[in-house]
Amino acid sequence: MLRPASALHTLAGEKMPLTVFDRVAIDIFIPTVLAYAAPAPSNEALKEGLLKAVAAYPHLAGRLAVEDQGRRFIHLNNEGVLVVEATVSIDLSDVLVDGRMAASVDDLYPTIPEENIGVALLQIQLNRYKCGGVVIGITSHHHAADGHSMSTFFTTWASAVREGKDFVAPSPFLDRAATAVPRSTPAPEFDHRSLEFMDAHDKKPVVPMNRIKNLAVHFTADFVTDLKARVGSRCSTFQCLLAHVWKKMTAARDLNPEEFTKVRVAVNCRGRADPPVPMDFSGNMVLWAFPMLQARDVLSWCYGGVVGAIRDAVACIDDEYVQSFVDFGNVADANGEELIATAADAGTMLCPDLEVDSWLGFKFHQIDLGTGPPSAFLPPDLPVEGLMIFVPSCKAKGGVDLFVAVAEVHVEAFEQICYSLE
Repeated sequence: MLRPASALHTLAGEKMPLTVFDRVAIDIFIPTVLAYAAPAPSNEALKEGLLKAVAAYPHLAGRLAVEDQGRRFIHLNNEGVLVVEATVSIDLSDVLVDGRMAASVDDLYPTIPEENIGVALLQIQLNRYKCGGVVIGITSHHHAADGHSMSTFFTTWASAVREGKDFVAPSPFLDRAATAVPRSTPAPEFDHRSLEFMDAHDKKPVVPMNRIKNLAVHFTADFVTDLKARVGSRCSTFQCLLAHVWKKMTAARDLNPEEFTKVRVAVNCRGRADPPVPMDFSGNMVLWAFPMLQARDVLSWCYGGVVGAIRDAVACIDDEYVQSFVDFGNVADANGEELIATAADAGTMLCPDLEVDSWLGFKFHQIDLGTGPPSAFLPPDLPVEGLMIFVPSCKAKGGVDLFVAVAEVHVEAFEQICYSLE
């Protein structure tokens, strides 16, 4: 267990109650795996940099705990970060080909704890290969930080390793309470219970895991350029690719034309709140948009139309919606209600729906440990059909990698059309 030598952070010892943004985040550890070809910094250099970085993010060295009323908080007790070191007796190039591992990456990060209370919120495994390359497997609990926060932390850790004695620690915004201030008279205006928190009747069917296949699709920079041209108006890489994949998944699933299909789209609310929350806030501040169309419209509308539906849904997550969500959490607290987000069980079939997360803001080139950026991002198998992640390509500038879980019966159809712009 690594503990920052200096526990003198101004928040040391604090007990941070979870905000409603924390509680709506799923109660699980999220794995991330990054591969670095030889030569790579030594384990000692990596651990020294880690200690410097974590000192600026004390919640990552803390622990989840439960107060007398049964509500969770993060205790900034400097209990430390779990670091596991493993030696692999082969060269990294023997198992990493074209940015993909020959086998599952599940053994490359620490075993996910069965219990979340009292365990390290940040756990890291350093896998050192015979050639000197290293694969860094990271798991972090979602109640401690969202993806935006963790990507910022990774960048800080890389800077600490790369810069050594010249490293100057950042001062991220850590005031969780300031991100969830209710109105003097809380007035939730939207049905957040059914939108953000899942009831038992919302459960989707579950199938054996061998009926769900994980696919990796690489979209080149030229493909993205062509796709944007088809949209006909200014749009982001994420919007045009999501429209494309929504179309192709709808076709591959052969949905009834009248059936409605929706996408759960993660939305960073830092800049959408009023007043805005600093982008360097380290914690959770994500809600979701739900663009929804009939299958026939997804397929028949032009790319610009589907992008417009996505854009309109995301635009609904504005300052009024964010404030309503905060007020909802405050009312629930006043009523003594514990809000717990429900994660989809492994094997869940989201069909006819999809869920997407974007790591396109993840600046891989900034996670340079001093010998170059990572040669590969290696996601674990996605356990839910219809779940997908967009990641900037490590090997091709401007390219995007899609990792998606597809029902076995739809794989062949999806692979045949995933690059078609017709």
